[in-house]
Amino acid sequence: MFLKLDPGSGVPIYRQIMDGVRYSVAGGTLAAGDRLPSVRELATSLGVNPTTIQKAYGELEHLGVIETRRGQGTFVADAPPVVDETERRDALEREAREWIVKGAEQGAGREALEDAFRRALEDFFGRE
Repeated sequence: MFLKLDPGSGVPIYRQIMDGVRYSVAGGTLAAGDRLPSVRELATSLGVNPTTIQKAYGELEHLGVIETRRGQGTFVADAPPVVDETERRDALEREAREWIVKGAEQGAGREALEDAFRRALEDFFGRE
């Protein structure tokens, strides 16, 4: 599954699910018309209460990101809203802070964190 939850992050689980779906749509991992797991399937795979999934799906449907087709399932909407640049930047900064805290908890200093991040960027994008 495309979602990764962090129960210790302070962000409610339903919100993490919403964010994961929205950013997967914005990033192209999920496309318009893609079927999402059922509430029960996703709850089982993530190990969370089905009510939590239902709340996330309900909010996503209200935002126009997903749509429920009676008898067929839940799908990415044909024209999902785009995540604006400010929201994308804020999310990246929040995730970067979490990563920095985790590294610092393991004893990594600024230089080690910068080196690890640079290597990860090079592995993903290649060297410039």
